[in-house]
Order: sequence, then structure tokens, then C-alpha cells
Amino acid sequence: MSYNKPIRRVAIVGAGVIGASWAAQYLAHGLDVVATDPAPGAEANLRKYVDEAWPHLVQIGLSQGASRDRLSFTANMKDALSHADFVQENGPERPDFKMKLFAEIDDATPIDSIIASSSSGITASVIQTNCAHPERVVIGHPFNPPHIVPLVEVVGGKRTSSEAVQRAMTFYTSIGKKPIHLKKELRGHVANRFQAALYREMLYVIQEGVVSVEEADAAVSYGPGLRWGVMGQNLQWHLGGGAGGIKHWMDHLLNPTAEMMNALGTPDITPELRQEIIDGVTREAAGRSVDQLAQHENQVIVGLMRLRGMHANQELEGNGEK
Repeated sequence: MSYNKPIRRVAIVGAGVIGASWAAQYLAHGLDVVATDPAPGAEANLRKYVDEAWPHLVQIGLSQGASRDRLSFTANMKDALSHADFVQENGPERPDFKMKLFAEIDDATPIDSIIASSSSGITASVIQTNCAHPERVVIGHPFNPPHIVPLVEVVGGKRTSSEAVQRAMTFYTSIGKKPIHLKKELRGHVANRFQAALYREMLYVIQEGVVSVEEADAAVSYGPGLRWGVMGQNLQWHLGGGAGGIKHWMDHLLNPTAEMMNALGTPDITPELRQEIIDGVTREAAGRSVDQLAQHENQVIVGLMRLRGMHANQELEGNGEK
């Protein structure tokens, strides 16, 4: 099956926070979006979210034809899917629910359209179990919120075609995302596993009394976190190797780092540790609501992305590319 038809109409199945953010992203890139969700008040909440997200999207940069007027809503999922070129599903994270839902989505969606799930933990192989056409089912897992953070993890299931995966990769790239292709299914995909690995050690050093909750966060956001916003750890180690680059680092610094890895701890998740984290985060929040913190974070990320884009353009111009 060829999946090369133009993608002009996207169906959003599940219009909660993730689905609404995806809708805003697609609208900002000049696509028609039809959303469906059976929850009471879903349409009003969706439109409110898109309206609140729009100023950030304007800052990031709107594509030709971008308009909130291109958003429609229906409680009838079959109607939403009947003419969809691409589907982004954002339902509850339950395997039984996903399998049933995807069988219904598969039945209602044109045969040459891609069906993607935002699932953060359930594999495509499970999700596509009851589909008549499992070859077009992929995971397109975003980082929250999708209209701000570029990363999308794309991975197929055991019965997904390579053509469907490639089409999803190409499509996400075309709407300003940064897709990565996972060649194997893995619980939690990749980026969340990186977060979990870091958080395990953070909990350990807090439990051991090495640092406070606030100091652990500062160690990340005012240290390596600043670098990670520019380049990943592998390229960072290339810089760490000095003039010899990554080869020097591998030859002289990998073994000491491996020894440190072997000394990493595993926290005992006790009620006391949970409460210590809650108390520390409450102090850090300093009376600011979750929404206020999220808005502040989004604004800083938008600024960072614009700065990165400016430097990328300067680099291209320096290399003689226009």
C-alpha cells in the first residue's frame, strides 16, 4: 500500500490536553483538523486550549493557511475519520481500550491513511492486534505539549509496514516536528526512559541526604540541562574529549564514567521519600499554580527554539547556503 497522498485533513481522536495540543500544532501548519471526543464539554475545552496556545504558535511561526477556523468537531468518530488523511489518537492508556478503539478507527478510516497513536507506553504491536489493516498503524509519541516541544518518537509494530513508518516520519518533519525512528519497540520508548534513568538517581541522592529536592533540580537545570538544550550527550562527550574529540573521550574517560555508572543507586520508594519530594516541589513552586508554571516553561522553550533557529540560519549563511 502506498501512503504518498497529500495530507491535508487530520483527525484527532481524543481531545484532552495532548489531543488539543496536537490540534493546535496541525492548525498552525495550515491543515484542516476535525476532532472527536465523547466527553461532555470536549469541544469547548478544545477550542479554549487552542485559543490559549495560539500566541505561542504565532511566536514560533505560522505556516501559510494557518487558521483556527479550520478546526471542526464532531462527537461521531466515524464522521471524523471518514475523510481523514492522517489520524492522531490520544485515548486512555489501557491496552484493552486501545485494541478495541483502533479496530474501530481502522474500520472507519480510508485505507491509504496513516493511523498514529500518541501512546507513551503501549506498543504498536499490541494496539494493532484487532485491526484489519495493521500495516498502517504507528506510534507517534510526542513530548508534552506537542505544539511546543518538537520531539516525536515514531515506531511501528510487528505488522506495520516500513512505508507507513517512513510516511509518518516525513509528515511529522513537514509540520516542524523532530521525529526519531525507533527501530525496535521498547517499553516507554526512548526519551521517557532517559528521564526515568535520571530521576532514579535524583531520588537516590535525595534519599541519601546528599542534596535537597531544590538542589537536585538546580543541578540539572543550571548544569547539564543547559547543555542538553543545545546538543545531546553523545555530542557533548565529543566536546569533552577536547581536541581529540569523541575518540579521546572513549579512550580515556569512558572507563571512569562506566565505574560511576556501576556506583549509581536505586532508591527505596518509601512514603517518607514521596513526602520529601512533595514538600520540596511545593517549596519550589512557591505558590505558583501548575498552569502558571507550565506557561512560564512554554514561554522559555519557545524562546530557546527561536534562538536555536536563529543560530541554525546563521550557520547556513556562513556556509554559503541561502
